[in-house]
Amino acid sequence: MKNQSRQENLIYLVVWSLLFATPLLSLYLRTMSDDNLSFQWGEVFFIWGKFIIFLLLFLFHNFLLAPLLIQRHKRTLYLSAITIVITGFVFVQMNTHPRPFPEREKREFFNGPRQERDDRRMDRDDRRMPPEFHDRKPHPPFMRKEGPGRGLHDIIATVILVLMFGANLGSKLYFRTRSDQRKLHELEKQNLEQQLEYLKYQINPHFFMNTLNNIHALVDIDPAKAQDTILELSKMMRFVLYEGDKSGVPLNRELEFIRTYITLMKLRYTDKVKINLDLPTQVPDKTVPPLMLISFIENAFKHGVSYQHESFIDIKVELIEPLPQVTHLHFTCKNSKAERPNEMKGGVGLVNVKKRLDLLYDKNYTLSIKDDTDTYFVELILPL
Repeated sequence: MKNQSRQENLIYLVVWSLLFATPLLSLYLRTMSDDNLSFQWGEVFFIWGKFIIFLLLFLFHNFLLAPLLIQRHKRTLYLSAITIVITGFVFVQMNTHPRPFPEREKREFFNGPRQERDDRRMDRDDRRMPPEFHDRKPHPPFMRKEGPGRGLHDIIATVILVLMFGANLGSKLYFRTRSDQRKLHELEKQNLEQQLEYLKYQINPHFFMNTLNNIHALVDIDPAKAQDTILELSKMMRFVLYEGDKSGVPLNRELEFIRTYITLMKLRYTDKVKINLDLPTQVPDKTVPPLMLISFIENAFKHGVSYQHESFIDIKVELIEPLPQVTHLHFTCKNSKAERPNEMKGGVGLVNVKKRLDLLYDKNYTLSIKDDTDTYFVELILPL
């Protein structure tokens, strides 16, 4: 019982309850349609006795035989046991099961003897006296063992038994498969969470390292600005530490984080580096994965900034609605390609960013990267 789900047990209970209720309903409908018939519990108990045999065999198969195949995978033992059970059932059926007699004799048995004369004699041509009851009650006439109808009845009973075992086995396989799929889904979810945490722990140290390099450069260039930069960095660190471990952060806070980062980066470079940032002014109450966009922006600064030649970085974030009530974030980042890019160690690269997108959105996002001779263009569309 512990290995079976409540839903599976409930289905078995409902099916068997309907089967046992069928004789009651059938006899009730017959008595309602025929005034000469009266409701007799003897017929119901007789049919229930046959059902009980199938019920006991079902319980034996459900709790003892089926687990051999479903849970323990002992196919040979299961096939041997099921063969013995079916063979024994056929043997008992062939030696004990009666053949059915006409409906008139069955009705006379359950309705009792009809007394039309005091001497209990009945006309031989039209009626027949029911059997006498002596020391013990004999089998009713429709339960006699002899007769040509016995073989067909045995075959039908055996087929029903085999179908019952097959249905029980099929239902257990279905519920077992569904349980395995549910467990597999939970394992995949846990694995997804672990991979996301691994990627976050890679992104956070990488971001801090680059930002500290920026502050280090500002200390030599403008100490006063470096102090202000440290205050801005504290806000960014608070965002990374307290928001970076969440599955989603408010879009306005993520955009504010990008704006602060770009401000710090502008302090480091001269006018030869043109940095343009276009962010929406009206932001809906939506969430995005933390530190997702900043990875592309960092990549632009790492590979697109040149200290000898003029370079540019254009970043744009807009909200689009491809369908009513459906909002997507459209992020684009275009940068020039430096002849000798500012290679910083410790970068996580775009490979891990793509992995993170696959884990979070599966195929529900669009990422387009164009690596031309002089420019590098990234376009990302995420559903909000």
